[in-house]
Amino acid sequence: MTDLAPASPRVVVIGAGIVGCSLADELTARGWTDVTVLEQGPLPAPGGSTSHAPGLVFQTSPSRTLSAFAAYTVEKFRSLEVEGLPCFNPVGGLELATTEERWAELHRRAGYAAAWGIRGELLTARRCKELWPLLDESKILGGFHTPDDGLARAVLACRAQQARAESRGARFLERHTVTGIERADGRVTAVVTDRGVFPADHVVSAAGFWGPVVGRMAGVDVPLLPLAHQYAKTAPLPELAGVNDPRKEASRPILRFQDRDLYFREHTDRIGIGSYAHRPLPVNPFTVPSYDEAPVMPSSLAFTPEDFAPSWEDCLELLPALAGSAIEEGFNGVFSFTPDGMPLLGEARSLRGFWLAEAVWVTHSAGVAKAVAEWMVDGRPAVDVHECDHTRFEDAQRSPAYVRDRGARQFVEVYDVLHPLQPMEEPRPLRVSPFHARQRELGAQFLEGGGWERPHWYEANSPLAEGIALPERDAWSARYWSPIAAAEARATREKVALYDMTPLRRLEVSGPGALAFLQRMTTNNLAKKPGAVTYTLLLDESGGIRSDLTVARLATDRFQIGANSRADEDWLLRHAPADIHIRDITSGTCCIGVWGPLARALVQPLTRDDFSHQGFGYFRARETYLGHVPVTAMRLSYVGELGWELYTGADLGLRLWDTLWEAGQEHGVIAAGRSAFNSLRLEKGYRSWGHDMTAEHTPYEAGLGFAVRMDKGDFLGRAALERAGEPRRRLTPLLLDDPAAVVLGKEPVYVDGRPAGYVTSASYGYTLGRCVAYAWLPPLAPGSAVHIEYIGEKVPATVAEEPLFDPEMSRIRR
Repeated sequence: MTDLAPASPRVVVIGAGIVGCSLADELTARGWTDVTVLEQGPLPAPGGSTSHAPGLVFQTSPSRTLSAFAAYTVEKFRSLEVEGLPCFNPVGGLELATTEERWAELHRRAGYAAAWGIRGELLTARRCKELWPLLDESKILGGFHTPDDGLARAVLACRAQQARAESRGARFLERHTVTGIERADGRVTAVVTDRGVFPADHVVSAAGFWGPVVGRMAGVDVPLLPLAHQYAKTAPLPELAGVNDPRKEASRPILRFQDRDLYFREHTDRIGIGSYAHRPLPVNPFTVPSYDEAPVMPSSLAFTPEDFAPSWEDCLELLPALAGSAIEEGFNGVFSFTPDGMPLLGEARSLRGFWLAEAVWVTHSAGVAKAVAEWMVDGRPAVDVHECDHTRFEDAQRSPAYVRDRGARQFVEVYDVLHPLQPMEEPRPLRVSPFHARQRELGAQFLEGGGWERPHWYEANSPLAEGIALPERDAWSARYWSPIAAAEARATREKVALYDMTPLRRLEVSGPGALAFLQRMTTNNLAKKPGAVTYTLLLDESGGIRSDLTVARLATDRFQIGANSRADEDWLLRHAPADIHIRDITSGTCCIGVWGPLARALVQPLTRDDFSHQGFGYFRARETYLGHVPVTAMRLSYVGELGWELYTGADLGLRLWDTLWEAGQEHGVIAAGRSAFNSLRLEKGYRSWGHDMTAEHTPYEAGLGFAVRMDKGDFLGRAALERAGEPRRRLTPLLLDDPAAVVLGKEPVYVDGRPAGYVTSASYGYTLGRCVAYAWLPPLAPGSAVHIEYIGEKVPATVAEEPLFDPEMSRIRR
């Protein structure tokens, strides 16, 4: 008698575009062979975005995740062919600079490429013309060449992957329009079409710009805006006659003229031109005609020459040879944008087994499919995907108006030079703390994150900056920065400052099994008396850091958690038993961080409780009153100074601010912003999840082994940590050697002249008089010399011992 192999889960993929075909291939390669791909149009070109995609694949992105997706897409498609035709043509990519601002940006992009392991080289204008003879060399300053980029033949790649998936048992059904999603007990059970019902254990929406339509059937929000994008082809050019093999179509690099929102690629003897320079053209996915009703196909709308006319003039300026040609054909192709320009991936908690793989471009398609397949089969993707997790948006960011406004803005900004701190312009302000009016009175300079207005410094503190000697900054690092941040950091170190910590997420976990649940979910020991606060980690099954938390035990069965994102709440809810209640209390509460050596002198007179070090120790919590305001006080500090986080209801927030502000006048209290906060936390070596560590990293690699208690019993991820060997990389503190040098993050780090890692977070350390940078590097001894590439310049830095500031912790514990 033989054991029967376990049955493969039944998977239905909605959409046979490049994502659906790639996913079917990836799933069947992992042994999930009961895969049905449903497509409403005819195969192999059913009329979605894939069917008209020009196929440009540029791998380099400020997002390490998107670059990893694109790199895998290139690797995979280069191995595929159909009837002797390759699915990828590695002609390379060439991005041009016609302004000094863009030339500096290309240096930064070259840095991203080096950091992420992508081959790239900055070229002179003459060398650019050698690669693209039609260029007017006098118009360009230089270019960034990536030889491994190229053109994906999306429909061919669909055919190749469909054939492989079918050979393993998958089936592809054309002309099946999905009309409903069936469910029972919170799980998906079937997909209903106009030609029958298909039972399913898992359903993946890979419907492209129809994603919101499928999402509505499943009761799952899909914050995605379809937009039309212009693409045109010239008439045949004499200069291209006989240059290109018709089977490959192109031999010269795909070209990006981002200063005019244009890109170019060869089509044998013609040039294809894509433009983002026109007005946003939103499309309602619920009214898109079917394949048979569409004049060409659903994703191809009529060309609007009036929108393209200014771009044609820009084309003639860059490529004078086009003056003897004309636009012979064109269309407005529909594809997807999200409020932040990133994909929407992951399983819906409200409907288990229903997955999203939406807002994915051809560039990232195979990489996304691999990640989603790993997620479904293995429980987690190998690449960090928190930037793409569909749970990332706040409720305030999911309104149709927000998705429309921000999606359209993403289209406008697709080729813009964007600073990493650059806030969105609309809609603002959206979310404000109860202290907003007082902050405006103090001249707060607000940036934005998660929809929140966040003060980065206060103009009221400008007199304090007088006389502080600081190195002069370059224009890029000086953007969204002020020397006032140095004054606010100094005031925090020397006196006392108020920090608005309201945007940090707060969860309440309660119920008779709350302690046992949190012990099982986190790494540190939470079995402490009420009043204890513990720093701990959320891990996945592989030991990767999903998040870091502060957990305050306020009562026997009630905990308050300081978390990072909506994904933390989602993760806990997915694992919570029925007797656990998890509630997001962020919007109904607020928080002020009171930090500095005079923090106790400010707070103690406002309460009858003992706030001395003996009476209120470090990492302790207490529910008390400050003046007339009930507060939950936690003795925590993320700036390396004495102080408390003070929480109260949003309705009492303004009263709390005024109470602290009035009491602090005799102590020289100031309001301080995120710019100073980030500098102080890096001097202290405090990590920022999502920047310094992600699910790709273990606690021991990230220097957070102190938050792991292997002797407390079992917890999620423990078995993986037991199997882990010595770390082959570490989150490493660096001090820049030159006191005037500054880096911002994501720059490549060179060891012995070769790229060895990348910067995660960086800020000038005003107390130390040096820029502090944390980077993922191979294990290096303190004192080791490295170089960080900043806008084309190799900046020397030295591996430091941490914490860099107050290693004895004397300033916090006093």
